[in-house]
Amino acid sequence: MSRKHIAIGVLWAVALLALIWFIIVRFVGPTFEQSLVDTIGPGEYVLQTTDGGTFTEASLEGEPTAVFFGFTHCPEVCPTTLGDIATWQEELGPDNQLRVYFVTVDPERDTAALLRDYVSWAPGVTGVTGSPEEVEKALRAFRIYARKVELEGGDYTMDHSANVLLFDENGAFFEPIGYQEDYDRVIAKIRRLQQAS
Repeated sequence: MSRKHIAIGVLWAVALLALIWFIIVRFVGPTFEQSLVDTIGPGEYVLQTTDGGTFTEASLEGEPTAVFFGFTHCPEVCPTTLGDIATWQEELGPDNQLRVYFVTVDPERDTAALLRDYVSWAPGVTGVTGSPEEVEKALRAFRIYARKVELEGGDYTMDHSANVLLFDENGAFFEPIGYQEDYDRVIAKIRRLQQAS
């Protein structure tokens, strides 16, 4: 085989690989990503809210919503995030605030009454609890990591995901807000969510 034939063969192979890569990036990747996003939130969970209602998949519909998973005995992440949420709500103003659900990852200790007191100072935040089985269903539906960590003396804490999840008015996942993410970026995300809804 001559060098010319080898060079032509290599060029065709590179062109074929480039075409395959283009198809994956252009068509397969977005479809996979979109289908994964569509799975965040929907599920068969039925939980109780601190205002006497229920929290189900349908609770995400109707208006832009934020969902955060935490627990009342949380030493740092949860109170810090609630403080951040209160600051966001103040920036958004009383007529433009997000509906926010704080879902416990510790249903053994977090009763509705305890959660009601815990979230009462953060505007627009409703606590959510339920049986361990229903909370586990919600954790799976929202793709949330949560694990009990035993402490000395028989006590325990919870290790858990720290993102706030944003959903549009149709209940579709919009995007996450990272723990202590830059304030201006967060407000921009929320405003994009509100404009899209």
